[in-house]
Amino acid sequence: MSRALDVNHVSVCADDLATSIRWYEEMFGMEELPTPNFGFPVRWLRAGDHQLHLFERPGSAPTYHHVGLTVDEIEPIYLRAKELGCFDTAAFAHHLLELPGDCVQLYLRDPAGNLVEVNAPNASRLPDTVLADMVRLADLEPQSEDNLRARLSLSVRTAAR
Repeated sequence: MSRALDVNHVSVCADDLATSIRWYEEMFGMEELPTPNFGFPVRWLRAGDHQLHLFERPGSAPTYHHVGLTVDEIEPIYLRAKELGCFDTAAFAHHLLELPGDCVQLYLRDPAGNLVEVNAPNASRLPDTVLADMVRLADLEPQSEDNLRARLSLSVRTAAR
């Protein structure tokens, strides 16, 4: 039996490729990659060792389906998202959450309405201005001992390109 070794890429729809590409480049430092011709507009972006594929196709972004990204520093993304007004407060009750294990999650909507979850370690080390906006998941929903042991995989690998 074959088994999955890793997640290779995630695809999301974009109603305006140029706007979405620019947003991901500016917000997360992603890099546009050469992309095959699929017969409709699509662009690939590098996200660390993985890829994000943007498709210009009809249809609306789902409410809860999302892309989860790990970043090295969440504060600049938080500040830029605040400036752009792209926080999402509907999907998970608040846009900035502290999870068990001192992890922070920030929920955003990209220009096409896709939900983007931004993850980083060291929630407790954020500046007071960001901490003041953060809500502990445990304050929103009861957490069992097992729930409190849950940890996101936040390892970041640096690969030669």
